[in-house]
Amino acid sequence: MEDNNSNKKKLTRKDFLRISGSIVAGGAIAGVSGKLISDMVRRPDKLFFDAEGETYDISDGDVTVSPYRRTTSLRTPAEIEAFDICGDRMIAASGGAVTFYTLDGKELDSFKTGTEVRDICVDKEEIYVLYPARIEVFSQAGEMLRGWDACSDNSDYCSLTVTPTGVFVTDVFAKNICKYTRDGGLVKFIDSPNGFVIPSYCFAIASHNGTIYCSNAGRHIIESYTEDGKYITSFGQAGTATGSFCGCCNPVHLYISSAGEIITSEKGIPRVSCYSTDGRFRSVLLNRRALGGGYDAYEARLSSDGQILAAGKHSLSVYKYDASLAAENGSPACEICGITSCPIRRGITV
Repeated sequence: MEDNNSNKKKLTRKDFLRISGSIVAGGAIAGVSGKLISDMVRRPDKLFFDAEGETYDISDGDVTVSPYRRTTSLRTPAEIEAFDICGDRMIAASGGAVTFYTLDGKELDSFKTGTEVRDICVDKEEIYVLYPARIEVFSQAGEMLRGWDACSDNSDYCSLTVTPTGVFVTDVFAKNICKYTRDGGLVKFIDSPNGFVIPSYCFAIASHNGTIYCSNAGRHIIESYTEDGKYITSFGQAGTATGSFCGCCNPVHLYISSAGEIITSEKGIPRVSCYSTDGRFRSVLLNRRALGGGYDAYEARLSSDGQILAAGKHSLSVYKYDASLAAENGSPACEICGITSCPIRRGITV
């Protein structure tokens, strides 16, 4: 007789993200009934939970046309675990390796890593690879330069960002941010004055010009800190409308443009949105229809010439501004935005 236990798989971070954390958020926070859990699994487009356990409809009412057309799309043989941009190349951690791709979808070099990569971050000539309880640093040629284990046996790392002063890592278990030196020395722990609520593995972090941004996803906000760990401010609100964060925990991913604009990626209603440095909503760059549907979050980056790069479960896509699509929506925010230094704005021909 076949052993059922032999078929059980460990719940990975990506599996958890696809489930959307709603069962955990609803069950652990609010004590969800069996019927509601069943409905959540059968009707992911209808039921969702916020951090307080309240259910609401997440039907996507956005019928607008994204002004960005997909120009490149490629499928990866293994599931993409992490994604970043390296100069004019896309890089993806997948199947125990980091692989480089051109923006037109051609596969270039790759190098081997460990399994269960949580995040990758390119900093100049170095590539930082994050695991649940370890960080390794590679050259772009794939040589491992250094590495260190997590500061606690209980650490469960989710995301990282690198600055000139250190390496900042979010820890789902400890519900804090851990700061290391670039050589792996523990500097400090950073706690949120709001209290980090992390119902699932949605604990993104990014940095720009000395400011650290992280998602407090269970509270539907984005918080900012100095590199010394001093809390600055936060913004965000729960809701299904554009400019709000839906579900138990959003946003899933963060990216900061070269101009300091905050790019968010959400699940439930998958979309990539843009916010100003002070948290004002600007526009949805890619909505569910442009991304290809589903409920998963897509990790997004911006190329220097204004193209939007998006990584899904098994896909890498490149989007470019299309004036004919933009005309269908009148005057999209990116076209009228005054941030001329933003790579997206530079990629738009008005």
